[in-house]
Amino acid sequence: MSGIEVRVDAGHGGRWTSLRGPDGKEWLWRRHAPERARVRPGDPFVDAGGLEECFPTVAGEPDHGDVWSRPWDPDGDGLTVRGDGYRLHRAIVTDGAMLTASYVLRGTPGRRFIWAAHALLDLSYEARLQLPEGHPMDVSTDDADYTARWPLADGVDMSGFGRDDGSVTFLMLAGLDAATIRDGASALTMRLTVANQPTAIAVWRNLGGWPQAEPYRSIGVEPMIGARAGLIRAEPGRAGIIPPDGEVRWTLRVTAS
Repeated sequence: MSGIEVRVDAGHGGRWTSLRGPDGKEWLWRRHAPERARVRPGDPFVDAGGLEECFPTVAGEPDHGDVWSRPWDPDGDGLTVRGDGYRLHRAIVTDGAMLTASYVLRGTPGRRFIWAAHALLDLSYEARLQLPEGHPMDVSTDDADYTARWPLADGVDMSGFGRDDGSVTFLMLAGLDAATIRDGASALTMRLTVANQPTAIAVWRNLGGWPQAEPYRSIGVEPMIGARAGLIRAEPGRAGIIPPDGEVRWTLRVTAS
């Protein structure tokens, strides 16, 4: 393999179903969920793994947003999804070890939104997430919500993803736009570029504690526009806003080595 490779499922939310680095490592975790192919807008979220596009929210209504449950149609150099009052276009190109996903959102000026590249990763127990040490983060668990500084939350090193212990932690690091994951000899860097919008890196650290009925392990690293999981909870400066010209453009660059 000479470069990075990606596969997407246009008909089912534009989901990224595979992301392989030049060394052949598969970075996206996937889960057998045949019901994912039958969802319609408004249906409860079905977790099939991969990278889901979440817009205009992640948490709340609709759960994981509106575009994951809609078909994305071929449009020029990429794919477009349309919903109530918006049009989102995505074009993906690869060049060696780098992938660039370019987005154009058109919608009603003044509309608030959250967007996330909800990437669930296939990682070993030795993998480490690299973010700026000491950066403030909001921490949410089943028992409490509090603030801490990366990488320690209540004395636990959140940069590692060891063996399952039944814990579930969601982290929001507002103001960041890049994250690097190292797993053995392989590394993956995701970098978000957008003008005049708040950004964040979210981390979903589920070590076999969710869902309660039939828990499984899932690790998410999510570049975001906005800095709250739920749009309804986003204070001023914590959500994206469509400007007066009705258009927002951004890029997500993914480099694998």
